[in-house]
Amino acid sequence: MTDRRPIATEKASPAAGPYSQAVAAAGLVFVSGQLPTDPASGSVPDGIEAQTNQSIANVLAVLEAAGASAASVVKTTVFLKDMNDFATMNGIYAETFGNSLPARSTIEVARLPRDVLVEIECIAVAGTV
Repeated sequence: MTDRRPIATEKASPAAGPYSQAVAAAGLVFVSGQLPTDPASGSVPDGIEAQTNQSIANVLAVLEAAGASAASVVKTTVFLKDMNDFATMNGIYAETFGNSLPARSTIEVARLPRDVLVEIECIAVAGTV
C-alpha cells in the first residue's frame, strides 16, 4: 500500500464532513474542494470575485501545509454555480495559476454547499514548492 498522509491546516476552512482537506499519496497532493469560507470567521464573502479569491487562498493554504505550491499544481477542477461568472473567476485564477498552466476543468453545477458561487479542488506534485 502506498504511503498515504492526510493534510490539515487551520489556515484554510476545516473539512465540513468525513474527509480530509487534502491527502498526500504516491508523490501527489489531492486537495479537496475548497469553499470560499474564511477560516477565521467561518463566513462566506459576497460576490464571485471575493469568493474566488477566498477559495484560492484556501487551496494555497492547504498546498502550503502539504509542502507544495501553486506552481506544483498539475490539475484543477472549478465548480461554478453560474457559468456567467467564468470570466471573473478566470481572471483571478490566471493571476494565481497562469504561469504554471495546470490542466483544468470548469463545470457549472446546480448547487454547491452553503449555496456558494465557486468551489476549487486540485492535484499537485508533492514537495515542489
